[in-house]
Amino acid sequence: MNARRTRALLLDTALVAFALADAWAHVDAGEQPATACALLGALALMLRRHLPLTTFLLTLPTALVTEAAVAPMAALYTLSSLSRNRLLLGGCALSYAITDFLPWPWSSLRSTELVQTDGLFHVSLALATAAAPVFLGQLVQARHELSLRLAEISEAREHERLLTAQSVLAKERAQLAREMHDVVSHQVSLIAVQAGALQVGGRDAETRQAAATIRRLSVQTLEELRHMVSVLRASGSSPTELTPQPSLADLKRLVDASGIEAQLETDLPDELAPTVQRAVYRTVQEALTNVRKHAPGATATVRIHRRDGALRTTITNTAPTRSALALPSANHGLVGLTQRAELLGGTVTSGPTPQGGYELCLELPVERNR
Repeated sequence: MNARRTRALLLDTALVAFALADAWAHVDAGEQPATACALLGALALMLRRHLPLTTFLLTLPTALVTEAAVAPMAALYTLSSLSRNRLLLGGCALSYAITDFLPWPWSSLRSTELVQTDGLFHVSLALATAAAPVFLGQLVQARHELSLRLAEISEAREHERLLTAQSVLAKERAQLAREMHDVVSHQVSLIAVQAGALQVGGRDAETRQAAATIRRLSVQTLEELRHMVSVLRASGSSPTELTPQPSLADLKRLVDASGIEAQLETDLPDELAPTVQRAVYRTVQEALTNVRKHAPGATATVRIHRRDGALRTTITNTAPTRSALALPSANHGLVGLTQRAELLGGTVTSGPTPQGGYELCLELPVERNR
């Protein structure tokens, strides 16, 4: 905004200087009334953006008593570029043409001059000179209005495109919510019921403990699924988190409820950014899930330490003691962890260990993510 005002001030200053130069070229320094009118008309151009009609009226004496034309034509152009009153513009143009045509003093005009060939030519020239800035100003005004209309049309199209996209997204969310409610939730409910029955009727303590873990995880999954379904169905509302976002304070509970023998070793600092805490939590969660799926019977160790301005999280598991079941997997877990780490300026590495186990390592810069 300041740059625009600066450009406008520079343009007005240059226009005043041009009008003064035009007056200097056409006005004798000894003609005091003519000099005063020329100076008044030139300096009045500084008001043309705020008082266009007043500016034009102040420049009319310049056209009457001098041959300088820059000030009145610039004032008439400004008025016609800002006003939509065609009657006013026609009257101002006619006033300028008459003022420009009439000699000064008026007593020097001969009665037969208007009907002579030269007189008619001068009248036509005065009318054309007055009409030119009016037509140019109206053209500039029309161009500006057309640009505004095009901008409004573009904005309306963009708004319509966003509404269409939101409508499609809402339909997809509703369909996904139905599928999750009718299929996934139903199957997880059956798992929870069967695990509860196994917990009650199990013959040994290890079986009952495994059944209790399965039932607890199933119930927790059901609660998260119900919340996700409610969020998906509330399309168009303000964005909400699917669940309360976890922090490092929840790690102990996560490790204890993982269903595997796992140990947590950490010397975490008192304060870490919430994004870093979520990244660490999700990494540990994904790693422990993979251990359950792909390394049955293995034990895991979760180490979280801060070294040299970086937070290093390592999850290592031993070799499995029995064969893993064939479970469906889209291999999106590690990809998601890598993308999350890259957004925070960190890295994720993973691979097998020499002892036959597996290790996943997340490293995040702490200072960058405060």
